[in-house]
Amino acid sequence: MGYFESLLELLKIEKEEDLKSYLLLTSASSAANRRGNGLSWYPIAIRNNELGRGDYLCMELERTTHQDLQHQFRFGSSVSLFSNHDPNNDRIEGVIVFITDNTMRINLKTDELPDWTKHGKLGIDLLFDNYTYKVMQDALNQATEILKESPNSPISKLAFVLTGSAPATFKASASRHTIAGLNQKQQIAVNQIVSANELAIVHGPPGTGKTTTLVQAIKALNKLDGKQILVVAPSNTAVDLLSMRLAKAGLEVLRIGNSARVSEEMLSLTLDRKLSEHDDNKIIKKLKKQSAEYKKMAHKYKRNFGRAEQEQRKALFNEAHKIGKEVDDMEQHITDQLISKAQVITATLIGANHYTIKNLLFDTIVIDEAGQALEPACWIPTLKGQKLILAGDHLQLSPTIKSSEAAKKGLNKTLLEKCVEQHPNAVILLEEQYRMNEKIMAYSSHIFYKDSLKAHQSVALQTLFPEDAPLLFIDTAGCGFDEKREGTSIQNPEEAAFLIKHLANYMEKLKLLYSSKDFPKIGIIAPYQEQVKLLRTVLKESSITEEYFSNISINSVDGFQGQERDVIYLSLTRSNNEQNIGFLADIRRMNVAMTRAKMKLVVIGDSATLSTLPFYSGFVDYADKISAYHSAWEFTE
Repeated sequence: MGYFESLLELLKIEKEEDLKSYLLLTSASSAANRRGNGLSWYPIAIRNNELGRGDYLCMELERTTHQDLQHQFRFGSSVSLFSNHDPNNDRIEGVIVFITDNTMRINLKTDELPDWTKHGKLGIDLLFDNYTYKVMQDALNQATEILKESPNSPISKLAFVLTGSAPATFKASASRHTIAGLNQKQQIAVNQIVSANELAIVHGPPGTGKTTTLVQAIKALNKLDGKQILVVAPSNTAVDLLSMRLAKAGLEVLRIGNSARVSEEMLSLTLDRKLSEHDDNKIIKKLKKQSAEYKKMAHKYKRNFGRAEQEQRKALFNEAHKIGKEVDDMEQHITDQLISKAQVITATLIGANHYTIKNLLFDTIVIDEAGQALEPACWIPTLKGQKLILAGDHLQLSPTIKSSEAAKKGLNKTLLEKCVEQHPNAVILLEEQYRMNEKIMAYSSHIFYKDSLKAHQSVALQTLFPEDAPLLFIDTAGCGFDEKREGTSIQNPEEAAFLIKHLANYMEKLKLLYSSKDFPKIGIIAPYQEQVKLLRTVLKESSITEEYFSNISINSVDGFQGQERDVIYLSLTRSNNEQNIGFLADIRRMNVAMTRAKMKLVVIGDSATLSTLPFYSGFVDYADKISAYHSAWEFTE
């Protein structure tokens, strides 16, 4: 089986498992159950609606209750608006075009709201994501055809390199760029990117300035030839971060798709905002209003009317559609102007298929956070360019895959990981980190990066106060802190209570040194969602006062990816006689969790359960070696 045929088969297995999981959660379930599973907002209120491009209605809605519940809605998701009056028949489908925590805008496949939206409570359901799978499948099919062509064209040459059939090459006489503020390895990475003909890889361990390096490399490429660059990442959050950094560096950035951040700074980069601020937008709004009025007049004609009324109704609809076509043409013209003006276009991997840039080609494609990207998704932007820059760390979080079969057969291996193995000459490892105290960094550096990481002098010895230990491992072995299963997840009530109590005592020390304005930022990480929920509950019931809650964030490992805090507490949760550690065996997740802290890392866990894996027994030994090992018994009163 060929390279892409194999990927297509794995993608098919993943899609089937994803659909199976979706149907399990939605078939014959109530709106309340779907809401609890993050697949529904119910009830909702319609806040606004207006005609969008073409014959669709753009509607803004808000969930009015249960706003604290996590959900799975994303930009581009297919959804279904429904009424509880008759949820089987009172439904209309649409697509999310913008979303925040509790509001979303959707495009509905209609030009006016159905009558049933005025009766009963309304809700919005998440539909199965056929679109994403189709876009990935189309990209893989296109790549299959490209491999059948001559490897001499730039796009086919890149495909041959990425599939391991040709070497990555570099220009021998490429101009060298000296950029102030970059360390030696970052500087080498920029020059490697500029001189690459097909592929360059920036391997960025935690805190090593990967984003800074990428921004400078993109600036250097733009300065060299002035050609437009497409920059993508797997998540909206990662795209937003890079978009803002590129804009601050002075580049003209156009953000395609949804912004996960709703700050004015971020929104100002989006295509929607730039369209709305264009000089011709007042004319467009006036024309849209006029078109809506014509349609409203046409709809006043009911079923029983004569020939004259029928002709009048038809004329009104024709005029409305004529104006709609004029609006579409104007918006397309403005969009083309904005796209051509941009030096950098940013989007998610799937967003690279957005209708505004679907048919555009670029000299250079940049994929950030490539270690978290499914390979089939990477081919969507990659087929638009002749040179690919991969940036990320395949030793941190991997992509989320729902099918264990697909994962075992190779879908869990990313394009980044494959290229690092096949083209070591294209890889630059960033080695100087600017986040962590050297004692927090050392174990990760030893296990994952062959002791190559070095702490910059500005952070190497940083602590929150002189006598504070930067690392603690608190061993709960023998304390009877037994884990408990909650549904498909795990929690450990005694460990959660112990952690929050230890944190409360530590914060009392910090209060003597820091005011509420400059109080350190604290993160609490747990690998299991039930433990995350429990920790949030225990925190609210603890002696820690509400004024400090804004300084404390509690989330899963995935939730802290790409983030950092002054202090990190890590609740490992697992404690059982069978020494079963579940997905804690994925030590790349622990690499993420243990490298979020800048000045203090407190790891709490049961060594008797964890030490079945060399990674954890090694960490216990390391903690003991630097006098950071303590038994939980030492902290009991």
